[in-house]
Amino acid sequence: MRIGFDAKRAAQNRTGLGNYSRFILEALTEHAPHNDYRLYVPRAEKTALLGPLDGRGTVCAPRGRIWKRLSSLWRVWGLTADLRRDGVRLFHGLSNELPFNIRRAKEVTTVVTIHDLIFLRHPQYYPLIDRRIYACKFRKACENADRVVAVSECTKRDIIRFFGIEETKIDVVYQGCDAQFKQPACETLKAEVRDKYDLPERYLLYVGSIEERKNLLLVARMLKETEKPLSVVAIGKRTAYAEIVERFLRDNGLEGRMTLLHNVPFRELPAFYQMASAFVYPSFFEGFGIPLLEALNSGVPVIGATGSCLEEAGGPHSLYVDPNDAAALARAVERVLSDEELRQTMIAEGRRYAGRFEPETIAAALTEVYRKAMKE
Repeated sequence: MRIGFDAKRAAQNRTGLGNYSRFILEALTEHAPHNDYRLYVPRAEKTALLGPLDGRGTVCAPRGRIWKRLSSLWRVWGLTADLRRDGVRLFHGLSNELPFNIRRAKEVTTVVTIHDLIFLRHPQYYPLIDRRIYACKFRKACENADRVVAVSECTKRDIIRFFGIEETKIDVVYQGCDAQFKQPACETLKAEVRDKYDLPERYLLYVGSIEERKNLLLVARMLKETEKPLSVVAIGKRTAYAEIVERFLRDNGLEGRMTLLHNVPFRELPAFYQMASAFVYPSFFEGFGIPLLEALNSGVPVIGATGSCLEEAGGPHSLYVDPNDAAALARAVERVLSDEELRQTMIAEGRRYAGRFEPETIAAALTEVYRKAMKE
C-alpha cells in the first residue's frame, strides 16, 4: 500500500515532534517494509535530518512554482492534490495536523497523531493567538481523520473532553526513543563529556526545555529542602524562565549546586544520562514524557510528577511526587540515593518496562491502526 506522511517535522525539527516523526518513519520502514512510503516535505533543500531514511521512502516536495514559494500554505491546501496525483491510499499527519481540504481526496484514508492538548489544559503557558490557531488545526484534524492516534491515555482523555471525539475513533499508540539510549556509552565519550562540562562526580539529571511548564524551579527548591550536598545538571533550551530559576539559586546560596546547559549535542546525551545518579522530571503536564523513557533505557532511576501522563512513560516502579511539593521531591531523591536495593529494582524494572516501547511493537500497533482505518 502507498502511504504518505506529513514529514515536515521529521525533516526540519531536531527535537520533540521531529524525534517522534523520525522514530515512527524508521520503525515502519524497518518493520513493515512491504509498503511504499512517501515523505511529504515543504522544502526539498531541508531534508538533512531524513538521512537515516535514505532508500526507505520517497521524499516529495511542492512541484509547482507557486506552491514552492508558498510552502507553508502547500501543507494546508496544496498537499491534498499531490496525494491524489501520487495515488496515496493512506495519509498520516504525524504532528497534530491534516490538510484542511483533505476531505476532497475521498479515496485517501487519513490518520492523525495528536501529541497533547496542553494549550487547552494550561492556557497560561501559551499566547492567545497560538491557542486559537492550535485549537482550530487540531480540532479540524481530529474531525476529518478516519482514525486518531493519541500518544497516551491522558491525551486520549483530553481529545474526548475538549473536542468531543468518539472514544471508538481513537487509538493509543505510545512513542519510543532513539536507540542511542539503549547502548552503553563508551568510556572515552563519558570522560570527554565529564571534562568538557566539568561535571560533578555524582549528580541528578534533568533534560527538557527550561520553561515554566517543565517546573525546573521545583528541583531548585528541592535543593533547599535537603541537607545532602546534591548537585543537579539541567539540559535544555533556555527561556526567560531560566532566569527565575537562576535567581532563586542565587538568593538561596545554591548557585554551585545546579548547572544549566543548552545546545548540548545529541550524541553526548546518552553519556549524561548514564553517568547520572537519578533522573528528575517534575513537569506540571506532558503529552507523554520521552525523557523518562530515555532515562529508563539508560539504566537510571526515574522520579517524575503526578498529574498528567508521566506514570505511563515511567512505569510502576518509578517514583512520582506532587509537582508543587519540594519536600516530597527531596524525600524521593534521598530514598533513591540511599536505598541501593530500591535503586537496583528501579533500574531493572525500568528497563523491562521500557521494552513495551520498542520500534517493532509500535510499528505493529500503527499497522493495526491503518488496517482499521482502511476497513472503515
